[in-house]
Amino acid sequence: MADKIIENNQVTIIGEVASPFVFSHEVFGEGFYMADILVKRLSDCSDCIPVMISERLIDVSKDYRGEYVQINGQFRSYNRHEEKRNRLVLSVFAREVSFVEEETDKAKTNQIFLDGYICKAPVYRKTPLGREIADMLIAVNRPYGKSDYIPCICWGRNARFAAGFEVGGHVQIWGRIQSREYVKKLEGEEAQKRVAYEVSVSKLEYI
Repeated sequence: MADKIIENNQVTIIGEVASPFVFSHEVFGEGFYMADILVKRLSDCSDCIPVMISERLIDVSKDYRGEYVQINGQFRSYNRHEEKRNRLVLSVFAREVSFVEEETDKAKTNQIFLDGYICKAPVYRKTPLGREIADMLIAVNRPYGKSDYIPCICWGRNARFAAGFEVGGHVQIWGRIQSREYVKKLEGEEAQKRVAYEVSVSKLEYI
């Protein structure tokens, strides 16, 4: 059953370690640490993707910055309570880690497959330049009754297709994880730069 669940949320990223490992939490004596991985896009920009790694997979006391790794795992979410509301926090949960040469085929350095359910009505819109976009939130089941909530963004024909999806509908999605900076307005004149993560959809099926 657990293997079947894992199949519905599969991620592979290859990129450069961009930060030291920082302790996150411990579960049954197993420590989990966070690090940022820089993954290049075809456009030569990069996505900075947070990865959670067990101390049992890698020596977290070492500084691996500048080295290249391949991470296989899942895209996971949890709610963090801040400023009187919950904020969805996303990261790649590593199941396998290996060191690699610098990535060569950028098309294959960032791949994700999700099999889940629409949990909010998709929001369809057009940019000022006329580009079609649809935002979706997908619930992907995990073992033991848990779910991950993954924001996804569709473009063009996929956006028009997704605009008709109903809440509760079953979808399969192929794409890539992307990071996006935005400015969050706080109280008064204060503003804070933040990073949002989402799946940029290249292919989807409504089942």
